[in-house]
Amino acid sequence: MENALLIGLSRQVALARELDVIANNMANVGTNGFKARSARFNEFIMPVAKADAFKPTDRPLSYVIDNGTPIDLSQGAVEMTGNPLDVALKGDNYLVVQTPSGERYTRAGSLTIDRQGRLVTQTGLPVMGDSGPITFGSSEFAMRIAADGTVSSDQGTRGKLRQVRFADPTKLVSEGTNLFSATAAAQPAGPEARLEPGAVERSNVKAVVELTRLMEVQRNYQSVANMITKSDELRTRAISRLADQQA
Repeated sequence: MENALLIGLSRQVALARELDVIANNMANVGTNGFKARSARFNEFIMPVAKADAFKPTDRPLSYVIDNGTPIDLSQGAVEMTGNPLDVALKGDNYLVVQTPSGERYTRAGSLTIDRQGRLVTQTGLPVMGDSGPITFGSSEFAMRIAADGTVSSDQGTRGKLRQVRFADPTKLVSEGTNLFSATAAAQPAGPEARLEPGAVERSNVKAVVELTRLMEVQRNYQSVANMITKSDELRTRAISRLADQQA
């Protein structure tokens, strides 16, 4: 009976973890460039050591262990905004932004200009060009971004957006606020990297799928909770009967 309780607890912990992942996806349905994650779990068989000298032999017990939350890097829907500073990234390229912790990477292409004249993300982080941050003078207007990433104004070219890609983007680490860090060095995206000016890439979260999964997780959690409750009641009755027999 203790084994049943422990197995049920391992399943509840896994379901709670999956619920957190689903909740985060749902919270970012409207976040530009957001990439959904999913929960993955493995079966863990116990005991590892077997006492085969005894009859009957030990029975294998199946537990649930966390196997990470892989990211879905599929392209989100492209939505036209008409904003000349909005860009939707096409392919597996990322924009580079400067943060207090160093360079980070994002797919959120809704850009703006801050009070210092810097091209920044919606959270105020400078967007890096090939030669550093891109800035504009106070008298400049008609700022725009071309399909190849060239940033210009009425007074000419001001730089080119630095775009990078990774050999294995699935190993990118989410840091919140739609930013990623990487353990491996970023590689230049190359001249083939293209943008869709005046548009943004929407989140690739499928709300209907996430909502369906949410209901399934809730049902499974309740089912496991009922199993644990019944197992505990069975143990209580067994102890009570044993006490009566000894009396």
